[in-house]
Amino acid sequence: MSIPIPSPSAPSGPIAIIGAGLAGLACAQLLARAGHSVHVFDKSRGASGRMSTRRGTDAGAHWQCDHGAPSFQAHDADFRAQVRSWQEAGATAPWPGRIGLHDGERLRLQDNAPQRFVGTPRMTSPAAHMVRGMQDMPDPVRFQWQTTVEPLQTAAGEGAGWTLHSPEHGAAPQRYRTVLLAVPAPQAGALLEAVAPEAARLARSARMRPCWSVMVRCAGPVPMAVDGCVVEHSPLRWIARDSSKPGRSGPETWLLQASHSWSEAHLEDDAQTVTAALLQAFAQLGGPSPASVQATSHRWRYADATQPLHVDCWWSPAAGLGLCGDWLHNGTVEGAWLSGRSLARAVHAAGQRHAA
Repeated sequence: MSIPIPSPSAPSGPIAIIGAGLAGLACAQLLARAGHSVHVFDKSRGASGRMSTRRGTDAGAHWQCDHGAPSFQAHDADFRAQVRSWQEAGATAPWPGRIGLHDGERLRLQDNAPQRFVGTPRMTSPAAHMVRGMQDMPDPVRFQWQTTVEPLQTAAGEGAGWTLHSPEHGAAPQRYRTVLLAVPAPQAGALLEAVAPEAARLARSARMRPCWSVMVRCAGPVPMAVDGCVVEHSPLRWIARDSSKPGRSGPETWLLQASHSWSEAHLEDDAQTVTAALLQAFAQLGGPSPASVQATSHRWRYADATQPLHVDCWWSPAAGLGLCGDWLHNGTVEGAWLSGRSLARAVHAAGQRHAA
């Protein structure tokens, strides 16, 4: 795939990106291809953000379930090209699942459902593919996992810039000329409050909603006429036969995602109570008896934005600070990728002007 920016000699000093979801990875990839030195930090054990997959074992049987973004669409020409590249690498495939709508009384199939894509063999695969590619570059992108970055601080002494601190590792030895945040809006606001009030206000203006997800392992096939279904008038908003996705193996597995209003009302409930309630709602739609399945829940405190800001990204060349993410763009997987790329272009263009 062609690179939309040239590859000059990189400006001195590395760039730090906080967050290894799709926005952060897209930003890191484009900057690294343009010759910049990039370090990526993430609090998790690996990349993917909310394009996540949980794996486990029940009585010796291995299972997996995509418990974050269940699929994604591709409309933008550049993103379609990226998806084709992932397909060629075996990291993505179309999901020809039967998609339906349950209006609270009956289920009907959607005849013209838009094309959906999934990671293969799991939703984390596109992110993992991107990480491998960046580590194979002549100047590899450096990834530091399980690092919870604390509120930003300006570097002391000559040369300005930023220093990063985490409870796990203390102060990072490297001073960064630029720090880019690819994290949910509330987390970005907290990191920037003391050093960039304008950016913190922008982040606070994007209200993000929670979502409870339940991963259900079934003893046998569930006799429902859909593989994915939007649900109305229920604690649930989306159900999906996760094992129907291409490249999957193991027992029949379903993802149940609660509505945002139900999730918000039950945000602090214990996992067992949430699991029981959502399994009962699934049974009312035609799913199996709650007593016949194994289930695990996960709470996404910041699942998506109520109203994305539609501003692509935020960048301050003077401060050397930037923001990207789906909440800034259009709230989708595609929007996260586009936002990261938009920020990378802005950062690179500022470096070009400074060099000139």
